[in-house]
Amino acid sequence: MSWKKSAELMDTIRHYSKFPATGVSLRQMVQFGERPSVGTLFRASQFLSEELPIRLAHRVQELSDLPDGLNDMPSIKRVQDWYAQSFEEITTLQKPSLSAEIRERLLKPAKQAGRNSRVLSETTQNPSVPRGQYRSQLSTGNGSENGDNKKVTATRRYFSGADDNGEWPPELNDYNTRFASTLDVIKRRHDSVVTTIAQGILEYKRKRQRMQIDHNIQAFLDRFYMSRIGIRMLIGQHIALTDQRTHSDPNYVGIICTKTNVRDLAQEAIENARFVCEDHYGLFDAPKVQLVCNPDLHFMYVPGHLSHMLFETLKNSLRAVVETHGQDKEEFPVTKVVVAEGKEDITIKISDEGGGIPRSSIPLVWTYMYTTVDQTPTLDPDFNKSDFKAPMAGFGYGLPISRLYARYFGGDLKLISMEGYGTDVYLHLNRLSSSSEPLQ
Repeated sequence: MSWKKSAELMDTIRHYSKFPATGVSLRQMVQFGERPSVGTLFRASQFLSEELPIRLAHRVQELSDLPDGLNDMPSIKRVQDWYAQSFEEITTLQKPSLSAEIRERLLKPAKQAGRNSRVLSETTQNPSVPRGQYRSQLSTGNGSENGDNKKVTATRRYFSGADDNGEWPPELNDYNTRFASTLDVIKRRHDSVVTTIAQGILEYKRKRQRMQIDHNIQAFLDRFYMSRIGIRMLIGQHIALTDQRTHSDPNYVGIICTKTNVRDLAQEAIENARFVCEDHYGLFDAPKVQLVCNPDLHFMYVPGHLSHMLFETLKNSLRAVVETHGQDKEEFPVTKVVVAEGKEDITIKISDEGGGIPRSSIPLVWTYMYTTVDQTPTLDPDFNKSDFKAPMAGFGYGLPISRLYARYFGGDLKLISMEGYGTDVYLHLNRLSSSSEPLQ
């Protein structure tokens, strides 16, 4: 039976979309999740059961307000329904009825060694995002509405552990389990959002007979995908914290690794990219990649994000090298990956001799659906489930989405090209990990 959205649900979504989202930093997620007890997880569930609907509602609203008939494309409507359905599932999940005493205990901060535990570090402005680029806390509504918003933001806190002396009633654990499995269903439902939205843009381009998309749609895609990274980060983190109560790894807090080893991840991304390249071009041996990196370099990051960015940028480099030098070349020039460690950033430079990009084309590299491949492949909705099904040259999403991943935690991705020689990509990763998510 297919799901249908009701007018009543859409009214609720419109109401929620008026509230601002609350940003969380990487460091707060780690401090919060170090020892997740039943009480702490319940507080996180409470925060997310209010925060996620607000974020989902913003997206449903934005999808329905898209200009020029883009909001009528079948694939766009399908994604809008997924977001609305996920909103409904979170907001209708039955909450436990708790005694006044338990409610009080949940509000008290944890005590450690007799004193109040440290309050979590404050978030700082994200250095990679100009103020006001994403509609964040401060810019919603008018004065009267803002008064309400301030109250809402103040009560919604993800990041403080509950007072955990003693037992919690079983209802809390039961709710935590139901909440985590609801999130799991939602996460899977949204797995193919990127490709489905891309499909919607293709439908729109065909219908309107456009070659390029304009900057309004470009800006919408940036906001939409950045928001998706944030929603998936919060959901993935919560599911992982719930799982870690039964089997934990000392270096992981949820999906954040406190000791992400850059060299190991880079090595793995190089092998994956070379494999995909050999497979795509039928090569016996893909272009070689030289890695220069301190083997002991590690920092706090989400390994899944870093792998994604490295794989996408390496794939582009290898493709450029093979296309420029021809598939039957005996010895391809070597692509170099150099990792440098600074106080603020860890920077990874990927240098190829793949012929570079003309300067006039550089801005296009950051636009969605721009691809140097003559024929955009038909989008397999399952392609983003695993790296090995990733097309060698896709539909022009690799770089812009990788840049969003970098900026999400305060880093950046930059590209410098020497036409006729090759391209250098600089991936800056912020080590300070206190910057807030860019909110939409």
